[in-house]
Amino acid sequence: MGFDPGRLVVYRNFSAGRLVNVRPCRVVSDDERGLLLWLAPHTPMIIEVAVDGRGVRNMPFAEWVTLEYRLAPATWSGPGILKLIPVEGEHSVWFFRTADGAFKNWYVNLEEHAVRWDDGALAGVDVVDQDLDIEVMPDRSWRWKDEDEFAERLALPEHYWVPSPDEVWAEGRRVIKKIEAGDFPFDGTWTDFRPDPSWPVPAEVPAGWDRPGAR
Repeated sequence: MGFDPGRLVVYRNFSAGRLVNVRPCRVVSDDERGLLLWLAPHTPMIIEVAVDGRGVRNMPFAEWVTLEYRLAPATWSGPGILKLIPVEGEHSVWFFRTADGAFKNWYVNLEEHAVRWDDGALAGVDVVDQDLDIEVMPDRSWRWKDEDEFAERLALPEHYWVPSPDEVWAEGRRVIKKIEAGDFPFDGTWTDFRPDPSWPVPAEVPAGWDRPGAR
């Protein structure tokens, strides 16, 4: 299924079968290169927190898995992000920006390939974040990110949602070859992107955000 430019969709992340993050995004384009989404500053979101309000990164994972959770409203507080979900691959590529909207760097988010859904009134993509990431500078130098977090969670396989760490590392190495070669999307495409000024920031997370996962 294809999404029309300008349409509002939700990018949803699941962990261990639970919905843990909902980010409304605007479709920039959807073509043979992949689905390009824009997450605007100040966008309302939904995030999973422990019942005491702490997030998963505010404590050891061994403590997190013992707690009860709830979904809470939040707001995207950073600069806007352009997200590319390629047609193939187990990752997405995020274009980070400075506060004034200039391109800052790329960020490779290793994740199970997005599954699309369209309920008519609302559509979206569902992913499973695999935690290990790659930070890429404008000169295409790069570094692994969150290796410690990845290892910490792999030590608790009965609670972790990544079945094959070797496949995650392998996917990262495949993307690194593209980075070092300067292949798309690390060739400068969309680094000068500016969002359509007619796109409103949603006032709230649209109804239907909590529908069952499509995966």
